[in-house]
Amino acid sequence: MTVNDYTTKLDQPLREIAEKLQALIDAAMPQAGAVWHGHPVWSLGGAPGKTPVAFFKAYKNYVTFGLWRGQEIEDPSGRLTAANRQMAVVKLQGVEEIDDELFASWIEAARALEA
Repeated sequence: MTVNDYTTKLDQPLREIAEKLQALIDAAMPQAGAVWHGHPVWSLGGAPGKTPVAFFKAYKNYVTFGLWRGQEIEDPSGRLTAANRQMAVVKLQGVEEIDDELFASWIEAARALEA
């Protein structure tokens, strides 16, 4: 399964959220995402899961966007919530909750942590 396969199987509004996230992450990452452990993940270093940076995962009523080392990123917006290990996430119920500039800055910062 590809990231596109994953995204196109989602119902609206989750599909719209996933498509927007996919575009933002693709623009910031040097390699395409891959489905790893059942959801899209973008990694550095080739294989899925090798140095993971960002992901999203759809649930029944929202999409979680996350960064593997997100707790290390400065987030003056306060929108990133601490999750397992060093991860930080934000739960999205509508595409209007995605601030392109803010999300792009998070992804760039997360990528820089792994460089």
